[in-house]
Amino acid sequence: MTQPTEVNYEKMPATLNMDETDINVRAYFSRMSDDRLKEYQPEWTDEQLKAWDGNFRSDGALMLVCCERDVEADDYRQIIEEHIKLRGLTTDG
Repeated sequence: MTQPTEVNYEKMPATLNMDETDINVRAYFSRMSDDRLKEYQPEWTDEQLKAWDGNFRSDGALMLVCCERDVEADDYRQIIEEHIKLRGLTTDG
């Protein structure tokens, strides 16, 4: 019996030419549980989003190490929604 192949969400979508920040933010989401990701609501305000995640800096960017650029709420939303779809999840609500 073969082992299932683990999907590398850090490198998806494969068609995107990614920089270090793209890979790091996708790695950040890949470590979130399915249950946590299902809590995400696209209609949240930026403040609600930041409070839910709990890892935004006081200047409004997601706290990530080794990044070439900041990840603001708009970028966060785009990437997490893409990530949720790639994992085949739906959000509550």
